[in-house]
Amino acid sequence: MIDVSHQISAVRRTLGDRVIEEKEARVLTISQVYDTDVDDLWDACTNPERIPRWFLPVSGELKLGGKYQLEGNAGGTVERCDPPKSFAATWEMHGGVSWIEVRLTPEGDGTRFELEHVAHVDDHWDQFGPGAVGIGWDGALVGLVLHLATPGTTVDPEAAMAWMMSPEGIRFMTASNEAWYEADVAAGADPAKARAAADNTLRAYTTPPES
Repeated sequence: MIDVSHQISAVRRTLGDRVIEEKEARVLTISQVYDTDVDDLWDACTNPERIPRWFLPVSGELKLGGKYQLEGNAGGTVERCDPPKSFAATWEMHGGVSWIEVRLTPEGDGTRFELEHVAHVDDHWDQFGPGAVGIGWDGALVGLVLHLATPGTTVDPEAAMAWMMSPEGIRFMTASNEAWYEADVAAGADPAKARAAADNTLRAYTTPPES
């Protein structure tokens, strides 16, 4: 499916802090350069016909002020939009609200896709750390890699889930989780607590669901 080592090393991952609505929040940023121009990458990220080919089926209105819903995942409201440079939206799931922003910038012969995910610090963060959402975003970037390499293909959710639980998929999740652990420590987290959280995340991702 992909070269796991190459994909992990092609991605930048950083963590930071911010105050949102007078509460402490963590800022997770993930980015990768794609071999395409800004307009094409913008279309891949905002066209409801292309988004399901690499991410998830989406419904709603993908415009400023519009509400969207990703099938089986988050929904929210588009809060800012500056084509073809950036957009921002709420990310609402399981009764909680966090925020995402996507920025596209030319870099070399390609375009850098950068996603920022901001979430309040809570018990879930303390237990699982950045890998809980970071592994998922790493997987989304893989989908985008495959889509841009072969634009006519569409990600099969069942096949993607099967790959994630394959030896190669588990190696990918393990490497992604380790990279987020390293980003957590680099951002100032206590190494022992960061390791415990990363171990919890990897178990959650790699333990097969009960039938």
